[in-house]
Amino acid sequence: MDPWIADSAQAIAATAARELEALVGVSSPSGDVRGAEEAIAVAVALLPPDARVERVPCSSPGHAPDLVARLPGTGGSRLLLVGHVDTVVAHDAHEPLRREGERLVGSGSIDMKGGDVLALGVLRALAGRRGDFAEVALLLVADEEWRTAPFGHVERFAGFDACLCFEAGQRDAGGGDAVVARRKAAGTIRITAAGRSAHSGSAPDDGANALLALAAVAQAVAALHAPAGPQHLTAVPTVVRAGDAFNVVPAAGELVCDVRADALGAFEAVLAAVPREIGGVTLSAENLRCWPGMDARAALEPVLARAGQALGRPIAAGRRGGASDASHFAATIPLTVDGLGPLGGGAHAPGEFVVAESLRTRAEVALAVAAASLAHSRS
Repeated sequence: MDPWIADSAQAIAATAARELEALVGVSSPSGDVRGAEEAIAVAVALLPPDARVERVPCSSPGHAPDLVARLPGTGGSRLLLVGHVDTVVAHDAHEPLRREGERLVGSGSIDMKGGDVLALGVLRALAGRRGDFAEVALLLVADEEWRTAPFGHVERFAGFDACLCFEAGQRDAGGGDAVVARRKAAGTIRITAAGRSAHSGSAPDDGANALLALAAVAQAVAALHAPAGPQHLTAVPTVVRAGDAFNVVPAAGELVCDVRADALGAFEAVLAAVPREIGGVTLSAENLRCWPGMDARAALEPVLARAGQALGRPIAAGRRGGASDASHFAATIPLTVDGLGPLGGGAHAPGEFVVAESLRTRAEVALAVAAASLAHSRS
């Protein structure tokens, strides 16, 4: 292994667990300004001393400003590191970090405060290699988990040579190191129902039941679920709301569905499956979120080969179904790679965890990919 990678990864790992404890100790559900500000303050404290800090508008209204930290160099390449500080966990369900054997368990640990810790560590390590780059920038956003507004940062980093995103890491089928080179497009489809209320005991047939109509739509959407199909479409009803009283026919309601596919165009079939009317209930469907997919395999092939040589073990290019901010940058920064965070599991669930040892081994992977990306951009 390249000595710089080995030494820098060891330095990152020496403090990573404590830094993760500090970040996870902050409850920062998406949309909570105070929590985001506190998490960003922790991140700023972990930056290289001469990093230039900017607070820029978040893509989502009402959120705390996002963090951009810039590290100047004397070389010619520009590298972007990406993460987010928001979680899906509400304050009353938040769990601080605790150790359970080989696991570091806590809210937001793998999605993605563990990745933020590694991104900050990579930035500090690169501070000693100023001749390798013109600029390394770190972007930490406060709205990745619940954003429906257009992403506001692509133009800000136009012209950068490479983008590294630190969502959770993964292994290949043989148990070796892997990163994410392909991601599905993602959408959030909302169906609203407008029916007619009536007394559910004395005159139920005078009403038009929004709940029953939405139940039928949920079945129609679920019938399109085809993860093994040509577009690898997943169509999953996730939230339904209808009715205000136990003895009233529900007159209104809402259904939300999560959809993922290789391309955004696949979502049109889901929208088309929603009828305009069922049983006197008027239905309306819209796609609230359109996150593009990414496929950077061709651009990454030489970079991962170079990184594997420096690392002393291969790095595979994998795929993942979940959405990520890396996808937004992939169209303008072809050398975009994701999944550079630690290993773990349980994202969005109470038992969310990071594998403690992976804070070192995945730091090695991230450092190797960062160095290879800068070298590739110079060549």
